[in-house]
Amino acid sequence: MLQTASRTLWIDYLRSFLTVLVVAHHSSLAYTTFASFDKVAYINSTHPIVDTHRWVGLDIFENFNDVFFMSLMFLIAGLFVVKSIERKGVTAFLRDRFYRLFIPFLVGGTLLNLLAHYPAYLVAHGSGSLPAYVTDFFVVEQWPVGPPWFIWVLFVFNVVFAFIYLTNKSLLGSKPLAAQSDGSITKTHKPVKTLLYWFLFTFALYVPFAFWLGPGTWTGFGPFDFQISRAALYFGYFILGTWLGKVRFNESLFGTSSLLVRRWPLWLSLCAGVYTLLTIVPPFLTNLVKQGTFSEITGYLIYFSIYMLSCTFSCIAFLTTFRALVKKPNAAWDSLSDHAYLIYLLHYPFVIWAQYLLLELPFTAFFKFLITLSVALLGSWGLAIQLRKAKFVKQYL
Repeated sequence: MLQTASRTLWIDYLRSFLTVLVVAHHSSLAYTTFASFDKVAYINSTHPIVDTHRWVGLDIFENFNDVFFMSLMFLIAGLFVVKSIERKGVTAFLRDRFYRLFIPFLVGGTLLNLLAHYPAYLVAHGSGSLPAYVTDFFVVEQWPVGPPWFIWVLFVFNVVFAFIYLTNKSLLGSKPLAAQSDGSITKTHKPVKTLLYWFLFTFALYVPFAFWLGPGTWTGFGPFDFQISRAALYFGYFILGTWLGKVRFNESLFGTSSLLVRRWPLWLSLCAGVYTLLTIVPPFLTNLVKQGTFSEITGYLIYFSIYMLSCTFSCIAFLTTFRALVKKPNAAWDSLSDHAYLIYLLHYPFVIWAQYLLLELPFTAFFKFLITLSVALLGSWGLAIQLRKAKFVKQYL
């Protein structure tokens, strides 16, 4: 989501597309069939606003996003880190990340989240003064973090990597691949081997921790909240991104002539097929466990394996599809890319307030989702355009 000095068009467009998926993801959560609301402490709800209108199609959409899109966002965030450090130096790099990540996190995690969660307080309590709401926000709800969790975690990853780079550059692996006189990369990549290594890498970073900590476990204090079972997965994908940036991913593994990119329709089909399998297999696994055919550990191992295979194919499918199809700039998409980071920061209050105002309206869940998505995306995009005109915002974001 962060714009970088080393611009790569297809990565910019993929990054902004994932930002739109984030907005859509949050817009769907009020209307999933598994949504629940806790009036005692809305922090324990599945989402700050939960509507009575539900649609299982949004369960499928929300779960599809959850499988891969944060991992891919961390990978993309790491792609240009090495170049940035080499260009600026470690000290200037860390100072830049402090202004670009940590300061916006504090604003987003405090002021914007205070604005965003007031409708949840109204639903839980019926009414209440602003001082009572603020007290509840910090004491009872324990400072809900919302979407800015990604930003503080990314800041920590950048700091950790900067110290790794400073102390031992060899941990990144080999030097950039040598180019031939015609600009092509000498090393070739076999798609099947790449997919196998990518899957094993993903499996190792997630499955042991899912068994140990539980797949949905969050921990932290105040706004410094994160999904502990995915910490290794996200950091591993961030490091993978830094390595890909080091070996000139745009000309080698994801070069337009590579077999991996040329077969993008296959990866897109497998992305859809494996996720379909992930969607339909849980009831069968549950029955087999209940019947004693499988142990519970075996059932979970099969499910987690399919889950990680879905994550792998989804990441590769979106990377290769954007690499293959994005060939020239588009004015609207350029604007979306330029403002993607601010859209990420600003969209949540639009989402929650739109869902709150739609609660009593007799529309279908899907129609309410479309309204919420439109309001949140266009509202945060328009506000981002205006804010970018402010000197202090333009300087740092």
